[in-house]
Amino acid sequence: MPSTRLVTLLGATVRRERQLRELTQRQLAELAKVSQTAIARIERGDRAPNIPVLERLLAAMDVQLVVGVEPLDAHLDARIDDLAVLPIAERIEKLGLDELLDRLPDFPQVLTGSTAALLQGAPVPVDAPEIALRWQDSKLFTRWLEANYGQRWNARWSEFGGVWLEPEEPGEHRWSTTYGEIRATMCDELPETIEVRHGRRSYQVVPLVELELTDARAAELLRRYRDRQLTSGG
Repeated sequence: MPSTRLVTLLGATVRRERQLRELTQRQLAELAKVSQTAIARIERGDRAPNIPVLERLLAAMDVQLVVGVEPLDAHLDARIDDLAVLPIAERIEKLGLDELLDRLPDFPQVLTGSTAALLQGAPVPVDAPEIALRWQDSKLFTRWLEANYGQRWNARWSEFGGVWLEPEEPGEHRWSTTYGEIRATMCDELPETIEVRHGRRSYQVVPLVELELTDARAAELLRRYRDRQLTSGG
C-alpha cells in the first residue's frame, strides 16, 4: 500500500522518539512486545500501525499520542511565514547552498525549482538545493557523488541507499552527500536562466514565470505565498 502523509508522519515520530532514547529497534520491540520487523516497516512508512500497536510503542517510551487537526498543508503556511521574516542571506545560509555549489564539479548547471524561487525573493520552503543538469554530464556528476559518499533516495524503503547511484538508473533524482542533500532535474539542454546576485555571489536561476509553467511543486508554493500576501494585506 502506498505510504500516505499520515503514515509517514507516524513512522517518523516512532523513529524520532526511539532514537532520542538511544534504543535500537530490537530493544523497543522487546519493551513493547512487538516484532522488530513490524517496527522497521512502521518507521519506513510501509505499514500503517493500528492504534493498539502504536499506543504500546509510544507507552514503552513514556509518551502518548495526541490527536489534533489543522487546515490542509498548514505546515507549509507556517514555514512560509517563518521564512518571510528572514533576510535572503539567512535563507541561503540555512540551505547550505553556497558550500554545495563551491564543491560541485565544473560543468554547466543552473538552479531550479523552489531553490530558484527562493533566490528570486519568494520565501518558499526548500528541503534541499535543486539543480538542473544535462544528461551528457551525468557521468561527471556520478563520479562526484561517489567521491562525496553519495547515496540515492530509495522510495521503496523511504531512506537513502540500496539503489543504483547513477541518474540513468530508475528512481528519484535525489541524493544525500557529504554536503547535504541535493536534488537534480536531468535534461537534454539546460533551461533559459536569469542572473540574480546576493552579496558577492551571482546565481543562474530559472525565472519565476518559467517555474510556474514547468515545476508543479514550485508553482504550488508560489501560489500559497501569494495567497498569504493577499490575506495578510502585504
